Amino acid sequence: MATVNDIYRFLDGIAPFALQESYDNAGFLVGRGGRSVDKILVSLDITLEVVAEAAEAGAALIVSHHPVLFHPAKAITDGEPTGKILLSLIEHGIAAICAHTNLDVVEGGVNTALAERLGLQDIGQLAPLGEDVQGRPYGIGRVGFFSGAATDTASFARYVKESLGANGVRYVDAGRPVRHVAVGGGACADFITQAIAIGCDTFVTSDVKYNGFLDARALEINLIDAGHYPTEQVICPKLCSWLREEFPMIEVCQTQVHAEAFSYL
Repeated sequence: MATVNDIYRFLDGIAPFALQESYDNAGFLVGRGGRSVDKILVSLDITLEVVAEAAEAGAALIVSHHPVLFHPAKAITDGEPTGKILLSLIEHGIAAICAHTNLDVVEGGVNTALAERLGLQDIGQLAPLGEDVQGRPYGIGRVGFFSGAATDTASFARYVKESLGANGVRYVDAGRPVRHVAVGGGACADFITQAIAIGCDTFVTSDVKYNGFLDARALEINLIDAGHYPTEQVICPKLCSWLREEFPMIEVCQTQVHAEAFSYL
């Protein structure tokens, strides 16, 4: 039977934790490394509801994208949200492995999954960062060409919304047909200049500030904010597939209780 440590080493081989950003806290964050695992729950985030789901299902491990423990903890109590989640994990004996910015930058990771979900072809890196110890290139964001016919921004924004299952999208139409597209899962609006330098007419990302939309109009690039959850949730099915293929003896499930944190009117 595979252990938590075995699963950590497998994920480290796909998306080396050494590639995470300096501010990040990805890795094996909660639990006992030697514990055997016969069921894994995969989720974008680890919330109290996700922990309860894992406990009810008998999962020994949760694999998530966002770290359950991001900032240094001075105390772990039930008086604050993170403490409640950590206590629940520990009390139920559930381990947590979180692959965050390391999973963003590797080939096949979050941004590759986002580009593929949106039907982009000839996919390349938006902002190359280098190569890992195995010589594999990694970088932030992806660029590619929309596989459908060139279309207007409003139509493409609707397509993005439907493809990602987003509750809504925000966009700026710079008046350019959508053909050469850059994507950045999560908050990647700062990379708009790289998208322009590559010759992209459209950038899909999330968490765009007001000035970002003004800048996009001035810089004449279509900008679509599809939300943090929808642009990163695309990695969860891939995580499930990787884990099932590597550990066929383990039952791997994707959360059924976690969804977008907010609603639109």
